[in-house]
Amino acid sequence: MNEKATLPAAVLWDMDGTLIDSEPYWIAAETELARKFGVGWTHEDGLQLVGNPLSVSAQIMIDRGVALDPEEVITYLLGRVTAQVRQRTPWMDDARSLLDAVVTAGIPCALVTMSYTMLAEAFVSRAPDAFAVVVTGDQVTHGKPHPEPYLTAAARLGVDIADCVAIEDSPAGVGSAHASGAATIGVRRLVPIEPRPGLSRVRSLAGLDVDALGRILGGEVVDELGADT
Repeated sequence: MNEKATLPAAVLWDMDGTLIDSEPYWIAAETELARKFGVGWTHEDGLQLVGNPLSVSAQIMIDRGVALDPEEVITYLLGRVTAQVRQRTPWMDDARSLLDAVVTAGIPCALVTMSYTMLAEAFVSRAPDAFAVVVTGDQVTHGKPHPEPYLTAAARLGVDIADCVAIEDSPAGVGSAHASGAATIGVRRLVPIEPRPGLSRVRSLAGLDVDALGRILGGEVVDELGADT
């Protein structure tokens, strides 16, 4: 095992579910919108959308019977969730602590989210000095699980993606980060994360520090989940 602890050139962060506990906001907004059109929508339905591009989620809702066009669905969901994040930003404590440690160490950070610019800006305003780059779902051609969002973030930062650590909580996000070539950490939040070669999986970010990120970049694989995805 290579345990070289060179610090990452950058740390690339997912937002919804990883840094902030906003998935309940999304599921509530989806449920509310579905109800307006007499469409049943369960918590499990909401979990199926976690990490998807908003265009994909919108089309799924339309296919279920929400009689709007995709942009109308996206606008509704974004508006509801953004308003709630502005009112109360639900930080994940473990992620906030690690983000603070990474920023203190002088490591550049990027926010890589499938949420659109409006919501990302509302969140970034609560951590204005943390992110050198923000990549959102309305800025890329191919959303997660395609690697484009993470490759875009590395390019904007001017670093090699292979020198970056990415932190994600959804299958789509993990797929995107892993395919990009970043050393990827999947944190188990609401949905299972399947094992992949070289993928680190943790139950919480609380056990990680900057040195641990360096070791993972150097080839160490941490797997706290085992058979329990």
